[in-house]
This record gives sequence, structure tokens and C-alpha cells, in this order.
Amino acid sequence: MTTQELTIKVEEALNEIRPFLQSDGGDISLVSIENNKVVNVQLQGACVGCSVNQMTLKSGVEITIKKYAPQIERVVSVAQQ
Repeated sequence: MTTQELTIKVEEALNEIRPFLQSDGGDISLVSIENNKVVNVQLQGACVGCSVNQMTLKSGVEITIKKYAPQIERVVSVAQQ
């Protein structure tokens, strides 16, 4: 899978999970993909200060991304700048 194809797959995964985050006042955006294995995302809105955002990241976002792109090894949340 090319880098462009991988980016499209990751965006499709984020589009699947985004409505759930938005229903709680949050959102997520793709920041980068490192070495076609690590996805860096940025949580936004209510997700930033949420006490369960790491659980959401692992059990929701990471699982969904791996469904679309199995070669992804992990998903990391990066701070807003």
C-alpha cells in the first residue's frame, strides 16, 4: 500500500469514528503517519480534557484504524500547538 493509499484508509477510519466523538462534543484529525506504522492524531474539542480520552484512543480509534489499515502498529495523540 502506498503512503497515499494508507492516508486515505486512515482518513476513512477517522470518518467512521468521528460521529461518535462529535456526539460528545469532540473531534479528531490526522496529523501524520510515521514509517507507515504509527498514526499521529490530534484530539479536539471535548476530547482534549476528557478523562477517558486514552481509552477512546486505544479501544475506539486505534481498533478502527487497524481495521482499515492492518499494518498500523499504534496510534498516538499529539498535543495541540
